[in-house]
Amino acid sequence: MKATKSPLPALAALGLLAATAAGAGPADARPPNFIVIFCDDLGYGDLGCYGSTKNRTPHIDALAGRGIRFTDFYSSSPVCTPSRASLMTGCYPRRVGMHEDATGHWVLIPRSRRGLDPAEVTLPEALKARGYATACIGKWHLGDQPGHLPTRHGFDHYYGIPYPNDMQSGRRGDPPLPLVEGERVVEAPADQSTLTKRYTQQAVEFIVGNRAAPFFLYLPHTFPHLPLFASPDFHGGSANGRYGDSVEEIDWSTGQIFSCLEEHGLSENTLVIFTSDNGSNGRNGGSNAPLSGGKGSTMEGGMRVPMIACWPGRIAAGSTCRELATTMDLLPTFCRLAGAPLPGRKIDGHDIAPLLFGEAGAKSPHEALYYYRRRQLQAVRQGDWKYHLELERTYPSWSSVEKTGKGRPGKLVNLRDDPAEEADLSGANPEVLERMRELAARAAAELGDGAARGAGQREAKTLPASAPMVLAE
Repeated sequence: MKATKSPLPALAALGLLAATAAGAGPADARPPNFIVIFCDDLGYGDLGCYGSTKNRTPHIDALAGRGIRFTDFYSSSPVCTPSRASLMTGCYPRRVGMHEDATGHWVLIPRSRRGLDPAEVTLPEALKARGYATACIGKWHLGDQPGHLPTRHGFDHYYGIPYPNDMQSGRRGDPPLPLVEGERVVEAPADQSTLTKRYTQQAVEFIVGNRAAPFFLYLPHTFPHLPLFASPDFHGGSANGRYGDSVEEIDWSTGQIFSCLEEHGLSENTLVIFTSDNGSNGRNGGSNAPLSGGKGSTMEGGMRVPMIACWPGRIAAGSTCRELATTMDLLPTFCRLAGAPLPGRKIDGHDIAPLLFGEAGAKSPHEALYYYRRRQLQAVRQGDWKYHLELERTYPSWSSVEKTGKGRPGKLVNLRDDPAEEADLSGANPEVLERMRELAARAAAELGDGAARGAGQREAKTLPASAPMVLAE
């Protein structure tokens, strides 16, 4: 990957270039439709096109066969809320204050007063400037209070659960898991066995109902997050237990959506993205192979995720991209393709259209990638090099050193030769090590690290009070 002199101008620059997106195409041309299918805890090795021999994913594999498969695509975080904040804003979670809850939780919990600040320009809000119809169908997890729901962040339509399906703790006072339409609970507890089918039906209805105008469909699936469910048509049908059942139902859903596009003549004007919010936890059948680590970890298995992009006639069928890209890049890329202005605030994503379209010589626009876990900067990637920072304390533990309170040593690995991150090459590459430490210091100054705020950090929105979402009588 081609490097520039400093990552910090790249971190800041896109927010200052709102005028550039307007030159993406003729003002009177109909912009493309966008669909983002966003799985919950789907691992790098969970799809057939990424090497799975357990889960049958013919529709998703066909999507890859008709489009491009990324090998080095990242979520910005190894857990749910921060990664979703990045997708919506094009920013690292720390920049928008969504790296952890105010009470120290990794993610937002029911009745949290904290949520995504309405002052942030979200992906659907940016697209609405070009007349897009917008829908969020599935798990939101950026705030369950009315002021934080998708309808307050640019989505015309919302149908789904406001937080993860495992957040039903009686000891914490959680209400029955709510299924929400708009801002109203329509079912509690939600029948999880039918969620994927109902999401799919809602998605198809939205596509058909908005086929005459540009639309953005965001489909953040509930699964394969634990606990695992699948409809009767898929329950017990896979060779990989309930995990495989849920993955194979998501595969069916993907096929239904693409068939709908083809039936209505929309596939050649629609960019479909399929990816995940973070890696699998590795339990119950999930796999991040051949990567090490999993959900919650800044090892590759926690943040490197499958990503497929399909746009027949625009993206070369059966292609592969090995350049680094992230979920933060979707906002600026969609804005360019739609001819929509970029947010007037600093963002961290970049336009990756040259990578999608296989332009000659196209390289990753990222000089560096920063791996944060909650408040802590834990690793940096530049090119094929990844540097795990020396840490006094680390969450989760690198090894048993966390239990002793002695922290962990630093480690320099080469991801191309060693995707499992086993061999420490620090001693043989002192110049690389020094460069990586400089990158880490610059990121900490801009985005913060630990309790120290960064110069470019913004705050999340905290409401004065909150209440549980419950089914009205």
